[in-house]
Amino acid sequence: MVVIGGGFGGLQAVLKLRRAPVEVTLVDRRNFHLFQPLTYQVATGALSPGEIAYPLRAIFKRNRNVRVLMAEVVGFELDARQVLLAPVVAAGGPATIAYDTLVVGGGSQYSYFGHDEWRAEAAEVKSLESAISVRNRLLAAFEAAELESNNARREPWLTFVVVGAGPTGVEMAGQIGELARDTLRRDFRTIDPRTARILLVEAADRVLTTFPPSLSAKAARSLERLGVTVLTGRTVVGVEAGGVTVADGSGSSQHIASRTVIWAAGVTASSLATQLGELTGAEVDPAGRVTVEPDLTLPGRSEVFALGDMVRVRSATGEPIVFPGVAPVAMQQGRYVAKAIRDRLRSRATPAFRYRDKGNLATIGRRAAVADIKGLKLSGSIAWLTWLLVHIWYLIGFQNRLLVAIRWTSSFTTHGRGTRLIAGPDWRRELDERS
Repeated sequence: MVVIGGGFGGLQAVLKLRRAPVEVTLVDRRNFHLFQPLTYQVATGALSPGEIAYPLRAIFKRNRNVRVLMAEVVGFELDARQVLLAPVVAAGGPATIAYDTLVVGGGSQYSYFGHDEWRAEAAEVKSLESAISVRNRLLAAFEAAELESNNARREPWLTFVVVGAGPTGVEMAGQIGELARDTLRRDFRTIDPRTARILLVEAADRVLTTFPPSLSAKAARSLERLGVTVLTGRTVVGVEAGGVTVADGSGSSQHIASRTVIWAAGVTASSLATQLGELTGAEVDPAGRVTVEPDLTLPGRSEVFALGDMVRVRSATGEPIVFPGVAPVAMQQGRYVAKAIRDRLRSRATPAFRYRDKGNLATIGRRAAVADIKGLKLSGSIAWLTWLLVHIWYLIGFQNRLLVAIRWTSSFTTHGRGTRLIAGPDWRRELDERS
């Protein structure tokens, strides 16, 4: 079998099959598994990249039936049961790879709602590379403000706009608030980082719309205590080098001068979903998700599974269900696919996939979080501790769990962030372009 994507879904499928009588090839364009829920902590200097990523080859080094390939999937030949590959690190390598069973977990990326030109100015934190880029932008903005003697020109450097108030946007805005008002407050001599403006822009009427309204209200109050201004009912209609333009429900617009805009609004499925839809006749929704059968296979292709953010699942009544784009969904689907494959080897039937919702968690800052766990609504310190334990538990690798626990303990006791580094080959060019 061939598994495409080393994210949560693909990784779980391979982990559950590494002792089964199958030969598995895992294909990913990166050589590591990324714990995506914590990329925003890399972007704000709370964690280092190596603490939330783990090499795929290291995970499976003792499993001789698992082969890892670093390559880009560019297409499929379903009749011939082949995956088309493009090399990532060299000009050589196989152009195709054959399979008996195929599992596709291509994931998703942030959607700019038809305005891909905004991507250059409004950075996102879904990948490790983009998280490092955002960290450079955030820290460089404070450095640029320290150098600027003109107050009018300094203000855009100290204005940070986060677009989208889902869990990532809320967590990102809260972390910037802590960075400005706590970590950096004594680091500069000309500027006071606590005067920074942090704006969280959301088109809906409240933050964290997947949470109960009472928890959304508590999250909004926690953000305000960190100095974050929440702008609900606003839609971004323009992103330029100098800031963003937002419009309210009445149609009036406002330009916000800012040198640092972070995008966390909406996602679109991997392009692999559209390809599979075209090849199999499966429906594809406006967000690019391909519709799979109740057992996560493609219509008429029982040997092809698809899972994660790139799919919606047809229910027993025929209506497609869009599950939340969170890690537990992909992990449960990955484990389900592994079970379905083991059942096939034993000539057993597998019941339809059923998602077991274990709840939602979102953190805002120190001892501030919200949790909705099977109807139990938590906030404050207990929700924050729950969030910490859950995320440490699901990290891959004992070493990473230990390092993150130590890092968080140190940050909590010292109010510091150990990875406030401006580094990388492109940070100076990015700063010059935004100056």
